Amino acid sequence: MQMRLAAVMGAAAAMSLAGLAQDAMRVGERDGGVAVAPTGQFLRPAGETLEFPGRPVDLAISRDGATLYAKDNRGVVVVDLESWSIRQEAPFPEGGGSMHGIAVSVGGDVFATTAQSQLWQAAAGETGTLAWSSPRALSSTHMAGAAHAAGIALGAGRHPDLLSMSRANTLAILGAEGVEEEIPVGVAPYDVVVSPDGSTAYVSNWGGRRPGADDLTATSSGTNVVVDERGVGASGTVSVVDVASRAVVTEITVGLHPSDMLLTRDGSRLYVANANSDTVTEIDTATRAAIREITVRPDPRLAFGSMPNALALSADERTLYVACGGNNAVAVLSLDADRDPVRGFVPAGWYPSALAVDHGYLYIANVKGVGSRSQREGEDGWNVHRHRGSVQRVPVPLSADALASYTRQVMDDGRVPDMLRAAERAASSAPPRPVPQHVGQPSVFEHVVYVIKENRTYDQVFGDMEQGNGDPGLCIFGRDVTPNHHALAEQFVLLDNYYCNGVNSADGHSWTTEGNVTDHLEKSFGGFTRSYTWGNDALTYSSSGFIWDNVLAHGLSFRNFGEMDYAEPDPKDASFEAIYRDFVDDAGAIGFTQDIGIERLSRYSSPTYPGWNMRIPDVLRADRFLAELAGFEERGDLPNFTIVYLPNDHTSGTSPGAPTPRAQVADNDLALGRVVDGITHSRFWPETCIFVIEDDPQAGFDHVDGHRSLCLVVSPYTARGKVVSDFYNQTSVLHTMERILGLPPMNQMDAMAPLMETCFVAEPDLSAYDALPNTVPLDEMNPPMGALRGGELHWALESIGQPFDAADEDTLNRILWHATQGADAPYPAHVAGAHGSGLAGRDLILTGDDDDD
Repeated sequence: MQMRLAAVMGAAAAMSLAGLAQDAMRVGERDGGVAVAPTGQFLRPAGETLEFPGRPVDLAISRDGATLYAKDNRGVVVVDLESWSIRQEAPFPEGGGSMHGIAVSVGGDVFATTAQSQLWQAAAGETGTLAWSSPRALSSTHMAGAAHAAGIALGAGRHPDLLSMSRANTLAILGAEGVEEEIPVGVAPYDVVVSPDGSTAYVSNWGGRRPGADDLTATSSGTNVVVDERGVGASGTVSVVDVASRAVVTEITVGLHPSDMLLTRDGSRLYVANANSDTVTEIDTATRAAIREITVRPDPRLAFGSMPNALALSADERTLYVACGGNNAVAVLSLDADRDPVRGFVPAGWYPSALAVDHGYLYIANVKGVGSRSQREGEDGWNVHRHRGSVQRVPVPLSADALASYTRQVMDDGRVPDMLRAAERAASSAPPRPVPQHVGQPSVFEHVVYVIKENRTYDQVFGDMEQGNGDPGLCIFGRDVTPNHHALAEQFVLLDNYYCNGVNSADGHSWTTEGNVTDHLEKSFGGFTRSYTWGNDALTYSSSGFIWDNVLAHGLSFRNFGEMDYAEPDPKDASFEAIYRDFVDDAGAIGFTQDIGIERLSRYSSPTYPGWNMRIPDVLRADRFLAELAGFEERGDLPNFTIVYLPNDHTSGTSPGAPTPRAQVADNDLALGRVVDGITHSRFWPETCIFVIEDDPQAGFDHVDGHRSLCLVVSPYTARGKVVSDFYNQTSVLHTMERILGLPPMNQMDAMAPLMETCFVAEPDLSAYDALPNTVPLDEMNPPMGALRGGELHWALESIGQPFDAADEDTLNRILWHATQGADAPYPAHVAGAHGSGLAGRDLILTGDDDDD
């Protein structure tokens, strides 16, 4: 979702934007105005910007200074610097870009790494365009599978070419055919730089040191890593390698997620960007010791969330530029200053990911640029995966006045005042209210229940509700399939301007449980070879931790039902029909095993409640929750915070042997209705608030925006029967739950999100909710393959071919559309995706041009 402030503000506006957040989300597309990201941040990148349909993660400049090369998830974008125009988009012949790694040789060739463990080489022709040659395979003897190559250091003369191998945990020495030798370094090496004489290599280890016998550990892509009690990666190091002896001579401790590095020309100083610590480490290479760590947040009082991940040095090496992905800004550091070296900030696009300085310009690559704004040929609509990244250039050095002006803009656009206010504490003598004004003030609620579901947009379910801004033509799971969703929205509150921050399950569950995503997730869209994370990769978690960590740290109680659990039936080959029949008959012959990768979460999880597995009906999950609720009722000890995972609205498509999509959505609907029914008829109802959301909207389409999704707010203090059209998002839900529970925000992202105050009233209505029965049989099965013909057979085959935890969103959308509307029903491509054609209905402007900005 990407909306713009158009007529409200001009490019040179000096007024504060923070107070316009709510209106900005409903004003305009981009008529020379201000972009608004799903996070609620404003985007006004400085200087000149070029956009393209990719996610750029790294930059390199040609030896003659005439060309900029931006590596993205597809290949390399070639920018002519004299005309400031895109000369070529050169996709890799195979695979997608890894999270880091592009370099230009002395001879002018371009080298880039892919997530599929290949090193591609391209010669720049006379026209300045790239022509790829055969790749070098980057296999490793230290592991099986893709090594996920990242940073590149090209040698000269007798010095070898070096490459960091992220999954192999090695520094590779390259030959003409591929990897000739590997040097074991730390965990998940990211970048590599070499001393001026070529004798020493420095490797940033994203996962830090190798664990010792007494360390607490968890796994990341097959490797044990050092973690803290929350399961979050707790080490970051730089390996110092003697190139001649092929050995690590020492390891220097730095911040978490050490990413990009820079070495001064004389090799005396090494700078390291620590993305998960909000710091930059300065290292004295003579003593091989860190001499200072610089915090780069826009305000030192802010919580974690700036995520510095890339660096560039000025020509005189007195100024260090730091890409702060979380702030959509570049920090400007004076290296001459012993204290407080941060001099200001330069506005960037959405999540700056790479920097370069050359011939009086600072170049910035923005991995998400302007959001989901690219189009495919012949389609009118947008999808959340239609990425549109950007590169920009800003003249440097900046005058003191210019930097001060830019810094004020970064503070306003980044919602810094809102974040600081969100962390304020006040005396607890204020009267209880649903959403307290300040952290620490009392709420009328003692219990919060957080229901997380899977992959639906607003129009898919609520498009048939006349009272909201819906399109009934796009409603494939309407009232006949989801009577409880509809009744809850009508009896409590209907939110028709609510959005997901993320675009798939990997980042969606991070947004729903962490209120943030790390540099790994933002840079892995060329191929999730390290992991497609859902609680099973310790290096993908934010250093601010999870919502349950915040709850537990403040002395509150917590219970998890299914989140981040890869459940398996016992016996493993039990079909849906067998599991469903066992449930209906109350036979108890089929059990379930639990697999939760986060040890702390596992300790607070129900052992009887099964998580992700599409063969397990949600009504079974609901019954397991209600059984524990009965125990809470008897003892009077419902936890302060409870997560309930109900995933079956994800569906299994039209695969034979699986329930139909509408049956699985109906199952999800009935389960939700029963959970709410049970809570509202319990002794805890007067002091309980239930929030219901989707983890992401990737399997859907919407006439307003592909990020628009479902959110239900169910409580005695909910504004019953009201339609709320204020902008809210996933981090709004987190922020509101935190405020209710008296918790400070975890990081900058949830701190800036608007509280959902308009969903509540001062006086309670204690009427309980009575669940409605399903109208679609929950065991309505997809037909067997032999009974299918034509379009039905085609979409069944497509369903079988989809990995439904990471499915192709366009194919999945079409499967669900034809499953519910008929194999021959015309697919609404004009509204599918992130923006569709509904923008005009909300005064949102679209030209339809692929280059529309």
